[in-house]
Amino acid sequence: QLQLVESGGGLVQPGGSLRLSCAASGDTQGHYAIGWFRQAPGKEREGVSCVSSGDDSRFYGDSVKGRFTISRDKSKNIVYLQMNSLRPEDTAVYYCAAGFRELCLLYASTYHYWGQGTPVTVSS
Repeated sequence: QLQLVESGGGLVQPGGSLRLSCAASGDTQGHYAIGWFRQAPGKEREGVSCVSSGDDSRFYGDSVKGRFTISRDKSKNIVYLQMNSLRPEDTAVYYCAAGFRELCLLYASTYHYWGQGTPVTVSS
């Protein structure tokens, strides 16, 4: 079993930055890909970014490329999502997830554990 807890969400003005954290506990010795997803009201869950467990390869959704950066501190079992140049359309609840695979994918169905989410609101 793996537990995931997100933090760092909040209200930010357009153009601002936030850093989200995803802290893992429990069976952290396994090889997990970690992904960040988001879901805005009335919209489907969207893959934002992910980091693979093996070579730490990273992938980003088209809407966040060049603005968001995912990083992983394996010693602390924390994955971060640095979000810069935030836009109103980035407003959503952000979730982190862990999947039993080495190469990460931006498909929610490939993840087995989910956090409770942290809300991000981008508004002036």
